[in-house]
Amino acid sequence: MTEHSLWRFSRALYRAINERQREDLEPLIDEDVEWVIHGPIMFPFLGARRGKAVLEVIRQVAENVRVHRFDRESIMLGVDSAASMMRYSLTALDSNKPISLRLAHFAQFKAGRLVSIRVLVDTFDLVEQALGHPIPLPKLAS
Repeated sequence: MTEHSLWRFSRALYRAINERQREDLEPLIDEDVEWVIHGPIMFPFLGARRGKAVLEVIRQVAENVRVHRFDRESIMLGVDSAASMMRYSLTALDSNKPISLRLAHFAQFKAGRLVSIRVLVDTFDLVEQALGHPIPLPKLAS
């Protein structure tokens, strides 16, 4: 049995972010890749990108955070697809603040290369951490 494309991509992405070694990642990304990370606009590397612009996004992520740990809470693998819920422990490099976040991702591969990825970030928790305090919410009527 061969290794699933997600595992190769995950390892290469981790090295690209933490060690700034993108050479292993580039061959695993299709030149027409569709890349979307849904999250708060206060983070400029989030949003939609296509093609080689994805490598710039990965460089920006590497300049802003360090990944300490990631845990897959659940995962589903298809022949050329993968979806998972994950929890990440990061450090913001500019402030040395710890960041914990949850996300869901949905990836599609073709011939071992990433052709599409959609990521949904738990934005409320992430914004509270970035602000450094809870966001006051109105009380709901009972």
